[in-house]
Amino acid sequence: MGDPAPSAPPAASGVARALVLLGRLALGAMFLYAAYTKLRHPWVLFAMAVNSYQVLPEWGVTLVARALPWIELTLGLLLLAGVGVRYVAAAATAVLLGFFTLMLRAHFKGLGIDCGCFGFGEKLGARTLVRDGLLVALSLVLTVSAFWSRRQETV
Repeated sequence: MGDPAPSAPPAASGVARALVLLGRLALGAMFLYAAYTKLRHPWVLFAMAVNSYQVLPEWGVTLVARALPWIELTLGLLLLAGVGVRYVAAAATAVLLGFFTLMLRAHFKGLGIDCGCFGFGEKLGARTLVRDGLLVALSLVLTVSAFWSRRQETV
């Protein structure tokens, strides 16, 4: 049997842990802010933003508009607390990938809509696509890092 793969030097692993912590806190804060911007207004306003993507029936728009801010709030709190990071990061990645896919679809269909990401009045365009693409990348890195670090602990 061969020797296990060499581990990273302690300084490198400390830097990696610090970066994962910063990424987790940044992503958690972003989800909290997104939830706050939606929850401080009547849900009907967010429902209009959801409906503008033209992908859900009326009952689906209502369900998403009422539930999504609470899901974002929960993800944000769990990320900030560091609870179940592997699974919460994976869920955050799934949510962000879903958002990003819908944003790309709307952009390429030429829908001149508001993003709805952080409240109201933010036009969907190149800037929002780049920002949300970076959030997806951060979330993917956090998810992979969380699973990778857990794997390294068990080796």
